Amino acid sequence: MNMPAGVFKTKCLQLMDEVRDTHEEIVITKFGKPVAKLVPVEAEKEKSLFGFLRNSVRVKGDIVSPTGEKWEADAST
Repeated sequence: MNMPAGVFKTKCLQLMDEVRDTHEEIVITKFGKPVAKLVPVEAEKEKSLFGFLRNSVRVKGDIVSPTGEKWEADAST
């Protein structure tokens, strides 16, 4: 649907509700030329936390074997 800016200005709040309910876009025009578009916002699906960090960590080398590094915590007192 196309609508002149002056008409949009007077009915703005009503048109926002209409776009939300009908999911129909409104193109706002000035002097017959499109300048803006009012579109509905689609609700984002909630992402599950399960698997959220999948493929975000890479293992390089052996992470199980000792490194040979001496630590203060290993020293006997």
